[in-house]
Amino acid sequence: MNENVDPTRVESKPEALPAPPVLPALPAPKPPTPRKSRRLAKWLFVLAIAVACLFAWQHFEDIAPTPDVAPKGAAGPGGGAPPQTIRDAEAVTGDIPLYVNALGTVTSLATVTVRTQIAGNLQQIGFEEGQIVKAGDFLAQIDSRPYQATLAQAQGQLAKDTALHAQAEADLARFQILGKQDSIATQQIDDQKFLVAQDKAAMASDQAQIDAANLNITYCRIVAPVSGRVGLRQVDQGNYVQASDATGIVVITQIQPISVIFSTPEDNLPQIAARMKSGAILPVTAFDRANVKQLAVGSVTTTDNQIDTTTGTFKLRASFDNQDGALFPNQFVNARVLVDTLSGAVVVPNAAVQFGPAGNFAYVVKDDNTVTVRNIKIGPADATRTSIASGLAVGEKVVIDGADRLREGAKVTVRNNPSAGAAAPATPGATRAAPAQNGQGAQPADSAQPDQAGQRQHRRRQTQDPDAAPAAPGAAPAPSPPPQ
Repeated sequence: MNENVDPTRVESKPEALPAPPVLPALPAPKPPTPRKSRRLAKWLFVLAIAVACLFAWQHFEDIAPTPDVAPKGAAGPGGGAPPQTIRDAEAVTGDIPLYVNALGTVTSLATVTVRTQIAGNLQQIGFEEGQIVKAGDFLAQIDSRPYQATLAQAQGQLAKDTALHAQAEADLARFQILGKQDSIATQQIDDQKFLVAQDKAAMASDQAQIDAANLNITYCRIVAPVSGRVGLRQVDQGNYVQASDATGIVVITQIQPISVIFSTPEDNLPQIAARMKSGAILPVTAFDRANVKQLAVGSVTTTDNQIDTTTGTFKLRASFDNQDGALFPNQFVNARVLVDTLSGAVVVPNAAVQFGPAGNFAYVVKDDNTVTVRNIKIGPADATRTSIASGLAVGEKVVIDGADRLREGAKVTVRNNPSAGAAAPATPGATRAAPAQNGQGAQPADSAQPDQAGQRQHRRRQTQDPDAAPAAPGAAPAPSPPPQ
């Protein structure tokens, strides 16, 4: 036995092993959701979407300018929203001009390129660039000495042939006397007659050469063929010029009078042709490229003899005096032709005409300060007024400002004069503001205290104007206006 062995360790019992850790119990699985619950949740979700769509539709229906829907904010017997502040205008009888607008180009009535008709040295320039010249004014001088020499030669030849003709006639007279005496042959007399005729023809040829030489000398002095404005010089003094030169000497453009050629659709041809056939003068106004500044006023002179099939338009020419030179050749302009005038039409301001799903309409102000929707048919219009073909009568009031929130039967407060309207009472049943007198607004009752009156008017505008900014939270309400 091993003496080193500890008897106590041998006799002791072996230690027990550690127990394994206890794991937490898992939660029991939930029972599956019944199919009926899922279907109910789906229907609730669809119902919520439908309610949201309904509220959105009602919101847009309230702000949409549909004239057929009754007002939701109209003041009723028990009170409600204040009346809408508007401005109105009266339908009156007036004349509406019928215009035809077109794009045109300023075109000169005469554009001449001045060329030399003979060859020679350019001795003198008699114009300045940009000068206004008249027909017959001196422009240039070409050396005429060669043509003067030719003229002298032709004149000398004419003198020679004239002497030969006189000699031949004298001989013919003697031959005729001798022929009567039967002293010479008849053939000799006939030959002399032919010689006289030849000398006469030579004289005519010499005279033609003289005329040609005189004409060439006249061509050496170049004058303006038409009145107009001289352009830039194409050749300088001292150059040799001839008739075959491509550029010529200078270009003259007539600017007084001047014309504008413009095109308009063929649908306007019957009306324009009928007016011109009746002898009427159709005024034409030319505006600048931006169609803002008026340049000149003229009249239609003629129309083209055919319609352009590629564009379906026909051309017209209008003539302008252009004394101030406002129209320049090849300038782009806007032409406006007064074709006719519609007389005795019912006219309203352009702002009174509204457009809805059913077409054009207007808000008519009735005597009880309510508005009604009136369907109208419009006719020709100009920059500020529109003619009414049907739907309105002379004297009826139409809304020209503040119509964006109106509905059928809505209460309104008419304020055509801001000064007078500021002092008017702000009651729901208020009548029209009193018109201004002598160009001044109506004076408030408490004008003796301008500061207090101004504060009351400011609060009154905030209360009555629906477009005004809302008052701050907690602010004291504006006091009621004093009775008038």
